[in-house]
Amino acid sequence: MVVVDEAVLADPDRLGAVRTAKHTLPALPLAPAALARLAARLLATPEAQLTLVDREGVLLAGGDSPPDADVARWTVSAGRAVQREQSPSFLAVPVCDDAGRPVGALAVFDPVARRWTGEHARILTELTALARPAGSDSFLAALVDNLPVGVIACDADGDVAVVNHSVRELIGLPADAAARLYPTRATGALFDADGRAVPWRESPIQRAARGERVDTDLIVRVTGRRERIIAATAQPILDHQGQRLGAVAVAREVTALRRAERFRECHRAVEEALRAADCATEAAPGVLAALGGTLGWPAAELWLADEDTGEPGLGGRWCAPGSGLEEVLDFAPIKGAGITGRVWASGRPIWVPDIADSASLRSPLERRRAAACLRAGIRTVLAVPVRDADTVLGVLTCYGTAPEPHEDLLALLLDGVAARIGVYVALRRAEALARQLSRAKDDFIALVSHEMRTPLTSIVASASMLGDDGSALDEESRAMVDAVHRNATSLRAVVDTLLDLAGLDSGHVALHKERVDLAAIVADALAAARPAAAAGGVRLVHQRDEPLLLEGDARRLRQVVDDLLANAIKYSPRGGDAEVVLVERAGCAELTVADHGIGTPADERDRVFDRFYRASNVRHQGIAGKGLGLSLARTIVGLHGGTIRLSGHPPHGTTVLIRLPIVAGAENA
Repeated sequence: MVVVDEAVLADPDRLGAVRTAKHTLPALPLAPAALARLAARLLATPEAQLTLVDREGVLLAGGDSPPDADVARWTVSAGRAVQREQSPSFLAVPVCDDAGRPVGALAVFDPVARRWTGEHARILTELTALARPAGSDSFLAALVDNLPVGVIACDADGDVAVVNHSVRELIGLPADAAARLYPTRATGALFDADGRAVPWRESPIQRAARGERVDTDLIVRVTGRRERIIAATAQPILDHQGQRLGAVAVAREVTALRRAERFRECHRAVEEALRAADCATEAAPGVLAALGGTLGWPAAELWLADEDTGEPGLGGRWCAPGSGLEEVLDFAPIKGAGITGRVWASGRPIWVPDIADSASLRSPLERRRAAACLRAGIRTVLAVPVRDADTVLGVLTCYGTAPEPHEDLLALLLDGVAARIGVYVALRRAEALARQLSRAKDDFIALVSHEMRTPLTSIVASASMLGDDGSALDEESRAMVDAVHRNATSLRAVVDTLLDLAGLDSGHVALHKERVDLAAIVADALAAARPAAAAGGVRLVHQRDEPLLLEGDARRLRQVVDDLLANAIKYSPRGGDAEVVLVERAGCAELTVADHGIGTPADERDRVFDRFYRASNVRHQGIAGKGLGLSLARTIVGLHGGTIRLSGHPPHGTTVLIRLPIVAGAENA
């Protein structure tokens, strides 16, 4: 914990140094207030203070707010950097005289929590040298030259006085060139965010020299060097009386940051293009225009594999307006040859930074194509595969007029775009396949309906007629006719159920909903089932006389209740009960059918709703059935907006619970 050391603060030698500093600080080349503002700019904080600490208290030498006495006293007492990272945060370093005696502090403040690094402390420490009256011009120049950001300063007349190493490297100004040559080198090299040239008079340092505060992005284009983006901030330098002494500008390179922002914009544009299209070829122009327009490329292509042959076909091509590249990029990929063809064959991305000097372009075909691109101004090519898992669905190829400065970031972007296109293509193809399967299913249903129902109806009718004419058949023949009639009737019931399921699933068979009384439907089903229950020695138990109204298809709901009652009677032991309960609960009608039969294994209760699935204990006991009743019941209940669930009925047996929504406002009394 930092504490105030009164012995350090009261040291006579230190206090003498403070008195000297009071007189020398105003005469420094860089005014204390300007030094504080420079510290705030360099560390991107809203406030900075240069303070002196003497016996009477803390004096603000530079800054806009009242001095923070505690921070200044802590820093002088410690004789080293002190900091707090919690909100409000600060970082302070001692200001020392030539003998190393701490006379005050240079501190930066931030109202929010912030992590301070050793680099931040180093910058502040180097700036404190500007507060030493004994500092020489050569030391000041070395200090500014070694700052990790670009610094330019001019005098009150706007003449450039300081250009540090970072700015010289950025603009291509030799280290031994005079600072006054900077305007000549900067003219024609600075551009605004829209690509318009920035005249020297409108540069940030010149605007600041006229009294403006500037915060803007600039594009730096120097022949033979990659394009760079800088964030420039500039402000006037004022003395303690508010008189303008000159101006200072600070520049930080933000090329990668702005590039990443453009990449995010590109992703959003690609997503919008994909969402607005119905197929890949329709989406391609928008996707490629988003890539080219956002990233400044003159051309991009999307090649997609034919679903039948697997051969590459042009999904789309985009060329910058007026580039004339449509006539140059007229070659189709050959699998295994050329950049796109090799990506197609290998499934791996290929980056060619400069096609004019690339050992990877070996074949005559590749060299001819490279020469055509070079004549059109294309210098770099990047191609990435469009995949669906391990299957290559196509290739995305982009062309540039200059080497890209952030190849890894660019490759990552294109991989992401290609992956999104791959998902889109695979999804659209899956949807097309689903539509084909749906049409095939519809055709099958129509075929079965006509080709199976008609002959089965004829067989059942003929068998029935033969059975009625008993005088024409002997006993053995009559038994055969009865078997034909019985089995044909059973087969027709299976076909009817399957067609019902298929029709309901596909929507070809619609429900005819109206206001119905579920209690009356259940009562009618119970009445119809009692003879079968009596024959099997099963008692049906049900108690409800009040109506229960809901919106539904009476015939389909009766079909469900009939199937559930038939199952309960079939699986109940002789002398057992099948209990039917119908209640209204929480806005739903709940129909429960429970038996005391053989039950259903717990791990199979969900599977019994699948078509043709029958529980293992039922199969082992040889009980007849088709495994379609519960599947049809689930479909009908689902179309009514309800649910159906199977559970145990202790100590043994099965309970089926159906929940159906009741019509809002229905009178159930």
